[in-house]
Amino acid sequence: MNSSKPRRPDVTTVEIIGGPEALKVGLGTYDARWAEVYLHHRRRILDALAAVDVDIEHIGSTSVPGLAAKPIVDIVVAVADITAEEDYLDGLLAAGYELRVREPGHRLVRTPTREVHVHVYERGDAAVQEYLLFRDHLRTNADDRALYESVKRALLSQQWNDMNDYADAKNDVILAIKTRARAARQ
Repeated sequence: MNSSKPRRPDVTTVEIIGGPEALKVGLGTYDARWAEVYLHHRRRILDALAAVDVDIEHIGSTSVPGLAAKPIVDIVVAVADITAEEDYLDGLLAAGYELRVREPGHRLVRTPTREVHVHVYERGDAAVQEYLLFRDHLRTNADDRALYESVKRALLSQQWNDMNDYADAKNDVILAIKTRARAARQ
């Protein structure tokens, strides 16, 4: 976490605005336009948060060339103080994003059409490094990229009444891949 003391305590519960949502999208083959969508939204976020020092990265399956993915571009934004929502959330909402999740250490905003999810964390949060570790490893390791895709395909053959349950079902393979990624870095 950030070495400076937050201005106020963070939220202590998980608030999912709108409640559970069924997973209604399937995997598509990799689409180079996902990188263009990321760059467009990166600019949109930078413009909305022009007065704020942020780090922005393309994460998730759409950030890995050659990997099949749901057509949802995930972006991670690191801010100085996650509890200072007035510094970043107001700007993101004014730029047309909608708040979906508010939970300890994390906020999620997305486009109204749900094709872009913006995850906001405090700079230094381990979650950001975990996203980047996973992304970078899948970009360079064809075997783990194929494994991850096969697991996603198998899971998406099932019906999911809540997207979060689908995400949770991928945890074991993600943890195994990240373990190999850490070993490969050493």
